[in-house]
Amino acid sequence: MKNILFIASEGVPFIKTGGLADVVGSLPKYFNKDEFDVRVILPKYVCIKEEYKSQMTYLDHFYINLAWRSQYVGVFMMEYQGVKFYFIDNEFYFGGPKPYSYIHEDIEKFAFFCQAALSAIPVIGFKPDIIHCHDWQTGLIPVYLKDRFNSGEYYSNIKTVITIHNLKFQGVWDLKKTMDITGLDKYYFTSDKLEAYGDANYLKGGITYADRVTTVSSTYAQEIMTPFYGEKLDGLMRARSNVLSGIVNGIDYETYNPETDTAITANYNQVTFRKEKWKNKVALQKDLGLEVDRNKFLVGIVSRLTDQKGFDLIACVMDQLCAEDVQFVILGTGEEKYENMFRHYDWKYGNRVSANIYYSEEMSHRIYASCDAFLMPSLFEPCGLSQLMSLRYGTVPIVRETGGLKDTVAPYNEYEGTGTGFSFANYNAHEMLGVFNYAKSVYYGHKREWNKIVDRAMQADFSWSKSAKEYEELYKSM
Repeated sequence: MKNILFIASEGVPFIKTGGLADVVGSLPKYFNKDEFDVRVILPKYVCIKEEYKSQMTYLDHFYINLAWRSQYVGVFMMEYQGVKFYFIDNEFYFGGPKPYSYIHEDIEKFAFFCQAALSAIPVIGFKPDIIHCHDWQTGLIPVYLKDRFNSGEYYSNIKTVITIHNLKFQGVWDLKKTMDITGLDKYYFTSDKLEAYGDANYLKGGITYADRVTTVSSTYAQEIMTPFYGEKLDGLMRARSNVLSGIVNGIDYETYNPETDTAITANYNQVTFRKEKWKNKVALQKDLGLEVDRNKFLVGIVSRLTDQKGFDLIACVMDQLCAEDVQFVILGTGEEKYENMFRHYDWKYGNRVSANIYYSEEMSHRIYASCDAFLMPSLFEPCGLSQLMSLRYGTVPIVRETGGLKDTVAPYNEYEGTGTGFSFANYNAHEMLGVFNYAKSVYYGHKREWNKIVDRAMQADFSWSKSAKEYEELYKSM
């Protein structure tokens, strides 16, 4: 039996700001329970919903020294869907309305969390064989394990994995202050360890000291070794390429299931989508004030509205995209310029563009179920979950070939009759427009071919059980 301990700053259903939470909260329950005992440590944020806090049981508390102060650490526990979750309590650090705040506060908060989580291991009585760290917030864990937590029955021979969910976020702060906060010796703050470009960098420490480094798709693992995607750490990524690998995230196939989804108008599956899927489209068109026509090419966008997601490409050619025979439905919030751009096109083309500048889980399900295609032209995309949900709901993705999008969407080949979506390679608005128009021509001109693409998309397996098997292989190889 291998003991695996996930340590992370967020996890569903307790706290979520992004895809990281889905991995940490969903993946553990899919491991083979006969071979792996997987548990999770999270911060006990004050903003976690009361329904979960009320189910946590207090285990113990103790004090640790952070820099020159003594800090309280409470340890709570709760079992959820068969997985044991532990929570580190300290209201000074984990108060406030959301999990993250200003970077200088987060640097101290997560230095505390890393030490507290490691110190809690004897309290929970669980000796991990492998600690699986996630993102920069837990980057100090492999470092502390080499430093003050390198001996004793609970800490000897622990191996570490760090997963990079998005290399853009690294936990960078002033070198002297970080040295003071972490209590680590200056030996650790050199250019081959935690120092980068004059500052301290938590993620760099984690990547340098972890036994294995993973990221959330194999293409992204290759991309981050290049200067364009490497966020100034490409040299380090190349140096660690012998322990670097990519495993695509999954989605929860129980939550995202067009056959049982209660948020959508008409349920359907891979066999019945031809007869049922359009009913969702017509209901959505009615609700959003779009022209009601079951044959119109309806395209969805569910996203954070940021540069990373390729919205500057859409801005270039939005007028051409909004041709007479297309409808768009957009859901999400983000940069003001993109929110306003979509509001403008909603005003300009009222009966064929619907801009919903807010976020709603239920509405996202309705869009995945109603649309014919889903547009996602990202500049970079470590994994991406929206295209996986689209495939699951038989909504054909139109994506740029980067990161996880390249690994999960097979481009349509009309000669071989293969593929689950449409893709373009260069970050170029007119190349995107060309592929978009090609997809549209298949939809209108070759309906049987289009339905076969939908059929293949719905057969693709991106469930967590598939990812879990790959992580199991990784852990065994260590």
